[in-house]
Amino acid sequence: MDLSEVTRRATDVAALYDRLNEQQRGRTWTTDDYMLGFVGDVGDLAKLVMAHSGTRDADDVREQLGHELADCLYSVAVLAHRTGVDLAAEFDRCMNLLTGYVGQQLDGPSAAAPAP
Repeated sequence: MDLSEVTRRATDVAALYDRLNEQQRGRTWTTDDYMLGFVGDVGDLAKLVMAHSGTRDADDVREQLGHELADCLYSVAVLAHRTGVDLAAEFDRCMNLLTGYVGQQLDGPSAAAPAP
C-alpha cells in the first residue's frame, strides 16, 4: 500500500467516524480533535516503545506497537488531508532535504576529523 492509498483509506475511515460521531454525539471531530487524539496516540506509542526496549511492562508489545504505529499514521494522514497538505509530496520533499543535509555532514570536514 502506498502513501496515497494510506491517505484514501484513512479518510474513508474518518468519514465513517464522522457519521458515527454525528449520530452518537451530534457533531464530528474537528481538526483540533484529531490533533488531540494524535497526541494521545503518540503517548501510547511512547509507552509501547519503552516496553519494547524493556523499560516498561506490557503484554503483546509487538502487536500493540503495530496498532499504535498504525493509529499514528491514520491521524497524520487525516490531519494532512483536512489541512490540505499533500503528504506524499511533503514527505518526499522532507526526505530530500534530510538526505542532502546528512550527505553534507558525512562529506564535510567534520566527518574526516577523528572523534573526540
